[in-house]
Amino acid sequence: MQVYRLPVLSDNYIFLLHDPDRRTAAVVDPAQAEPVLQQLRSLGAELTAIFNTHHHSDHVGGNQQLIDRFPQVKVYGGAEDRGRIPGQQVFLQAGDRVEFAGRSAEIFFVPGHTKAHIAYYFPPSNPGETGELFCGDTLFAGGCGRLFEGTPTQMLASLGQLRNLPDSTRVWCAHEYTLNNLQFALSVDGDNLDLQHRLGEVKEARSRSQPTIPSSIGIEKSTNPFLRWDCPNLQSATNSRDPVQTFARLRGMKDRF
Repeated sequence: MQVYRLPVLSDNYIFLLHDPDRRTAAVVDPAQAEPVLQQLRSLGAELTAIFNTHHHSDHVGGNQQLIDRFPQVKVYGGAEDRGRIPGQQVFLQAGDRVEFAGRSAEIFFVPGHTKAHIAYYFPPSNPGETGELFCGDTLFAGGCGRLFEGTPTQMLASLGQLRNLPDSTRVWCAHEYTLNNLQFALSVDGDNLDLQHRLGEVKEARSRSQPTIPSSIGIEKSTNPFLRWDCPNLQSATNSRDPVQTFARLRGMKDRF
């Protein structure tokens, strides 16, 4: 399974999954259709699946045009997003599985950013492969999504699920927010040497207009404050030892950053 990262809008990423053996493709969160269609033409591939993580327009905006072009495509999304995702046919719950390119993805229910958010995790199926996590707006490189429909308790539980994945898992999040996220992270976790090093690398990459996605679970665990609610430095920064309160205060600080 090959993953193509398609930058769209001001800071979104669409992810196109390609099965070169079958000459088929699936797309994760198509904000727009045309970049997807261009990539499909370049690959000579047929679109068979749309994997949506949640209903926001910058994640589903291209659904209908892709459905019109590929009438047999299946549209997947969370069960609780029923009626909010254009063309949705498959209503997924935690523990369900979807198949693509001979690989099976587990569905994680990860509410917080929205009430119905899901993530798709493809574990390694062969030696040498890495796991692939498509997490929408739940986990970002260096950050996490705003809480529009969920609670801090929900988001903490959602991020806790993702934090437990293998460190080598690649994190394909849907926005290029990394530089701002790490600048905030440094403001609350300034003694973190891993974070200082990562911020330097990200500044260099962004100065060259290079993407910072994918990240990995291991990198996020060492540098992302929203996966480090049990870190003494961050508990001190938020004046709390309670995990949910620590997380909630960090999220509030980031909202004002």
